[in-house]
Amino acid sequence: MLKAEHITKTYNAGKKTALDDFSIDVPKGSIYGLLGPNGAGKTSFIRIINQITQADSGNVFINGQKLNPDHIKDIGYMPEERGLYKNMSVGDQIIYFGELKGMSKRDAQNEAKLWFERLHIDQWWKKKLSELSKGMAQKIQFVVTVLHRPHLLILDEPFSGFDPVNANLIKDQIIDLKNNGTTIILSTHRMESVEEMCDYVALINNSKKIIDGKVFDVREKFKKNIFGITLSDVNENGFEHFKNKYGIFNLSHHNHLVSFDLKNENDQNLIISDLVQAGKIRSFEEKIPSMNEVFINAVSNPS
Repeated sequence: MLKAEHITKTYNAGKKTALDDFSIDVPKGSIYGLLGPNGAGKTSFIRIINQITQADSGNVFINGQKLNPDHIKDIGYMPEERGLYKNMSVGDQIIYFGELKGMSKRDAQNEAKLWFERLHIDQWWKKKLSELSKGMAQKIQFVVTVLHRPHLLILDEPFSGFDPVNANLIKDQIIDLKNNGTTIILSTHRMESVEEMCDYVALINNSKKIIDGKVFDVREKFKKNIFGITLSDVNENGFEHFKNKYGIFNLSHHNHLVSFDLKNENDQNLIISDLVQAGKIRSFEEKIPSMNEVFINAVSNPS
């Protein structure tokens, strides 16, 4: 759906580099996580896609076509800095932004009605934005973003300002959009959202892409072959022999269960065979790092 090739963007007459030879490939119908610390270059890239700014060099393609003004109608952008008018009624704003994207007034009203029902905000049409809480205003911003049924949806911190119930409601709507063919770029610091929602991810740090790929593959890349094990009915002699042989760590005892971690450089079947002599195996699972752990590791220890 979107391909960026060797994008470079600088500011202050070349003194500040926001993006350095940045390339990604966003598959159609996927949710693509765009991650990075503050100031890494994410917002600069999003602004280039939305043609708010231009790259110094490199190209962006939408559905195989070089990015051009006609693509604006196919893109929905929800910026982190919200862009609604506080003293304008919710309904008038919906119509206004819909018409900016080429919708007729009637189409904008009909589409808004569907979204107001989904998000349980039917009674807000005549309210001014200044009368709404931050979370309520956030829902209006979301409706404005998706109203024209964009093929590419770019969401920058979409869960900011939401309580857990409404954050989950918006998450469900985003996944539903993806399941109906919308391609979504999600820029967020909520790593749990990346794990739950994203198919692919790219991590930017200091203007450079340092990781990209399927979320599962990225997490696999950072695993350290550590397994978490829990035993019950422990045989003291067998367990002592196991400890001496494998060098366990993070040992804990709770409710007649013994839990510990083990760095596995051996054949798993051999380990399980020895574990049977140490007690009853209640759990044996590889510890795959979370996206939060991947993020911290990659940013703190760039290769």
